[in-house]
Amino acid sequence: MSNAPALSLRRRMVGLASSGTVATLILLLFALWVVFAITIGDRFFSVNTLQSMAFQMPELGILSLAMMLALLSGGLNLSIIATANLSGLTIAFLLTRYIPGSQGLAWVGIQVFAIAAGFAVAALVGLLNGFVIAYLGVSPILATLGTMTLCKGLAIGLSRGNVISGFPEPIVFIGNGTVFGVPFALIVLAFCALPVALMLNATPFGAKVYMIGSNEKATRYSGVNTRAVLLKLYLFSSLLAGVAAVVMLARFNSANAAYGESYLLVTILAAVLGGIDPFGGFGKVGGLLLALIILQVISSAFNLLNLSQFLTLAIWGGILIAVAAVPHVAGKAPR
Repeated sequence: MSNAPALSLRRRMVGLASSGTVATLILLLFALWVVFAITIGDRFFSVNTLQSMAFQMPELGILSLAMMLALLSGGLNLSIIATANLSGLTIAFLLTRYIPGSQGLAWVGIQVFAIAAGFAVAALVGLLNGFVIAYLGVSPILATLGTMTLCKGLAIGLSRGNVISGFPEPIVFIGNGTVFGVPFALIVLAFCALPVALMLNATPFGAKVYMIGSNEKATRYSGVNTRAVLLKLYLFSSLLAGVAAVVMLARFNSANAAYGESYLLVTILAAVLGGIDPFGGFGKVGGLLLALIILQVISSAFNLLNLSQFLTLAIWGGILIAVAAVPHVAGKAPR
């Protein structure tokens, strides 16, 4: 049975739902810029402030993309931070063990090998998540909670909770260097966001992801191999966590089992604020990126106002509650 008409309809529905979300987010972003411009003044528009925002956003943005993929299928990936830290520690161990004294092609080769090993770890976690969820029928929240605990336990046990630091300059450049004034890490985020957007919007695989998020059983009955799609989806999600691992260890010039733990719930906040339906089936990368910019603007503005970062977290939490409550207040609560 051909499912082409269903895929086409799904694309049109997602596009219509997304356009309204993007317009709302643009208005919200504009309003925030006006308020903070009046409150803070020229400091808010300084090159240093804008560059600081650009340096801080990439790792959270890449992790949010990883979370978005799982949410679109109606699932959840609680293991992205633990996966990133385990991958980062793998890379860090290999770099600090073999880099000193290396030269020439061996010096470059070892760095490439270390990053590849980190991605291999991320891929294994993703395949484990996908297999347990798609083929064993375990709930995504339970499956990824289990892999999160597994990865965190391995990371702490193997590193004994210590920080591994001191990486070669090309690695550090990934998180701290600039290209024509643009942080290289921001370029990495763009090179992650663009393929994800194309995959979701312009490929049959992306349409199948949206269909699974809307109704997995109906999608399976229509002839789609939902198990294979979910396996690949969680693999891609974990590989994005691997990219985030590289950016994080490069920016901090260190790796640890506890880095970025506060990011987990923020990735869900960014996704929901960006218009991704937490029940699955709807959402666009553009909305997610706008949501990330909004959250970063709030964080940077509060920092310039010398307000506590805990207050920033409180505001973010309030935004999540508001976004979740609006459909119910409007009488349009999702299924």
